[in-house]
Amino acid sequence: MSSTEGESLISRVTRVLEAFDRDNESMPLSTLAHRAGLPIPTTYRLVTEMVKYGLLDRAPDKDIKIGLHLWELASHGNRGVGLRDAALPFMVDLQSAVHEVVTLAVLDGETALFLERLAPAQTTLEAGRIAERHLLHASSSGLVLLAFASQEFQNEVLSRPLERLTDNTVTNPDQLRRLLADIRQRHFVYADGYGRPGWTGVAVPVFGRKHEVVASLSIVYRSRDESPQSQLAAMRTAAAGISRTLTGPH
Repeated sequence: MSSTEGESLISRVTRVLEAFDRDNESMPLSTLAHRAGLPIPTTYRLVTEMVKYGLLDRAPDKDIKIGLHLWELASHGNRGVGLRDAALPFMVDLQSAVHEVVTLAVLDGETALFLERLAPAQTTLEAGRIAERHLLHASSSGLVLLAFASQEFQNEVLSRPLERLTDNTVTNPDQLRRLLADIRQRHFVYADGYGRPGWTGVAVPVFGRKHEVVASLSIVYRSRDESPQSQLAAMRTAAAGISRTLTGPH
């Protein structure tokens, strides 16, 4: 019995879509089948049907890639699209003021999912890119989202082993709880080297209509001797502008 027998069609389609990433945007059928863990005949049938409906595209050289229609469908009624649209003008202003990488992330599952990133042309940071996910405890954006999540969710996350990405990553549950309480009180976090050595993240919460945290706004820059206070005023102004746009007139 093959490892895919008994799997639903949706499960197999998901395998095919998850085979693509930033470094593998198109590939031949045999590679796609291998990355999806599916037999080639099964992959061929799925790809043929998905191309028919625009979920995948087949290039002239027969390589397969994600179809634009899938992006179109994903944009319909997606909370991330409205949030990104509301945030983008303020992110542009913030990036112009600080000249650093600026990101917007939301809580999705047990990760921080990045919806937008603006960066200076000369940046070498390959993190926090659009549609990337980061561990909640190992990024400034994730820590803000975790700090304002429910106590039950925090307990669930902190009950599991936490991966140490750098020497500065906080993995001790008690230390993390103290850090999260500090974030809730001060409404920002300064994370020097938590996710990548030599890079500092500063993040603030973005609030929704019911004063719930709906996103985190962050800047990321090469670590240096300075106080995060120099960036906080601009970040808080941008976050407040996004929040006002999201909540609208009362």
